[in-house]
Amino acid sequence: MQMRSVGKSDLRMTQIAFGTWEFGGTYGPLDPAEAVNAVHRAIDLGVTVFDTARIYGLEEGKGTWRGAGRSEQLLGKALQGRRDKVQIVTKGGVSTRAGQPSHRAGQYNDVLKDVDISLADLGTDYIDLYLIHWPDRETPREETMAALNHCLDQGKVRYVGVSNFDAELLREVCQYAPIAVNQVGFNLFDRRWERHMFPTAQELGVSIMAYGPLCHGLLTGTWSADTEFPDPDWRRSRVFFGQSLLTPENFGANLAVVDQLRMVADGKGITLPQLALAWVFAHPQIAVGIVGARTPVEIEEDVKAADITFTDAELARIDQIMAAAQGQIDQVPR
Repeated sequence: MQMRSVGKSDLRMTQIAFGTWEFGGTYGPLDPAEAVNAVHRAIDLGVTVFDTARIYGLEEGKGTWRGAGRSEQLLGKALQGRRDKVQIVTKGGVSTRAGQPSHRAGQYNDVLKDVDISLADLGTDYIDLYLIHWPDRETPREETMAALNHCLDQGKVRYVGVSNFDAELLREVCQYAPIAVNQVGFNLFDRRWERHMFPTAQELGVSIMAYGPLCHGLLTGTWSADTEFPDPDWRRSRVFFGQSLLTPENFGANLAVVDQLRMVADGKGITLPQLALAWVFAHPQIAVGIVGARTPVEIEEDVKAADITFTDAELARIDQIMAAAQGQIDQVPR
């Protein structure tokens, strides 16, 4: 597994991270035992980075906090006895506890509390990379970054970063803390951050971790016009971070795009998910691509994408196919 340097720090990570949003229970059915087996198989295959978040498990839109931490807890269980072989990435700074009135929680004390709860749920005494999950625009950036610096000083976290921060905010927070990473969504259907933030990250020496490389399931090639997303699956809205990719007026056109991409994959002798993942990994600014998996078989197939390359003609054909996609917007999520 290829190792990548991260930011201006001495941190090095495998180019593939195992993502555990699915472990929270709001991303379709999950067998916890199989999920643990998938983590163990990933380690055996050389994957050492595991990404989670405090909020994974929160039942969106229901006003309840009973699911928060579910993903961290299951990952912590899976990593028992193997902690020294892996790097854990987790995220906080959003509302996951009763009594937090706003959606974002970047206040100093809230960040410190999030870190302590994550440490307990993960069953570890340090976090390798800790990220502020979404920007809290009502709290001064200096205050949020001061909390990260405090956690660094205490040894509770080893490196820090942010997630879903636009170019302006990224430039600002880099003045107050040693930001190594900005984790954002990036896939064939969503290249907004590439246009609006990647150049600033490159200038600042901040690495990109990419989540959602399979467009939250659309690029698995397993969906049809009849696909439904029962509660509490967050995809039931059919809108992914502001992009109406699955709404009735756009879903059919995007399924046709997926079919065309599958033909390119077939021509290379690879699967559609492998094509989508390899396309993300090939971007020169992507240090780490986050791959979600529920079973050992899924992660076994996904890691093969790290060895796939494209010709210029293949990349041009992929761009041509993606021109027919519908429901995309240009503004980055806020």
